[in-house]
Amino acid sequence: MAHVLGQNQYGKAENRIVRVYRDSTRHEIKDLNVSVALSGDLDDVHLTGSNANCLPTDTTKNTVYAFAKEYGIESAEAFGITLAKHFVDNNEPIHRARIRIEEYTWDRIKTPDNSSRFIGSEEVGHSFSRNGGEVRTCEITYDGTTVQVISGLKDLVVMNTTNSEFWGYIKDRYTTLKEAYDRILATQVTARWKYSFTGVDNEAQPNWNRSYAHVRRHMLEAFAETYSYSLQQTLHAMGTRVLNNRAEVDEVRLELPNKHHFLVDLEPFGLKNDNEVYYAADRMYGLIEGTVHREGVVPVIPVA
Repeated sequence: MAHVLGQNQYGKAENRIVRVYRDSTRHEIKDLNVSVALSGDLDDVHLTGSNANCLPTDTTKNTVYAFAKEYGIESAEAFGITLAKHFVDNNEPIHRARIRIEEYTWDRIKTPDNSSRFIGSEEVGHSFSRNGGEVRTCEITYDGTTVQVISGLKDLVVMNTTNSEFWGYIKDRYTTLKEAYDRILATQVTARWKYSFTGVDNEAQPNWNRSYAHVRRHMLEAFAETYSYSLQQTLHAMGTRVLNNRAEVDEVRLELPNKHHFLVDLEPFGLKNDNEVYYAADRMYGLIEGTVHREGVVPVIPVA
């Protein structure tokens, strides 16, 4: 039986790059983890060992660093689009490029305001502390004609201490979970959203940084303002809020692990636990996943 070479790609993964802007005494930082994957006319590379159509992965790494200097990094999305178009448009055997980027946030360190001694604080223009929380993400694909941009975030931990219930579910002989009419709802959000932007006919790019900030805000507001009867309901409310307010977004996919908080039994100690003391379980956990998209739009964001 004959064997056939299937889908394949190659590139340089996890190129760590920090770009410092020193245009003034108040420095700016962009901290990215960039992964490049290329595909195209690469059969001979696999079948005969000919590297005639192969752009070295070391070259892709060098391009990432050179472009950070030449073009700067205004946003992860814009940087990814520039890279993807370069690899496809300037290398005939390469037909498709996928750029995945994680962006890490740094907060400015503040020191006491010496002029007031005890009141207020001031930023140090060149000193930062790494924010250990959420990570901004994006994935850019370009096939020589159209651009697809999927932005997102991960590791955003949120909690509601009330306004959440869970009851009325299926019960069988193995069900031991007690119905809850006032519970903690907590999750670690992974979100990805697809833009309608295609880059065709010199289509103007959205303001990626502003759009990211607004999408994040709408998800947080929906989480906070939804009286939840299930995490699934909250997921739908978060995705719907984004689509209702951001015309540039066509699809939102959310992955919400339920970070369970269980009431601790304090009766053996003669104490009443009135929804005050909880045990936070890190695993096992319920994993709620779903996509909300505009009517008529075919969803394309894959399950992670």
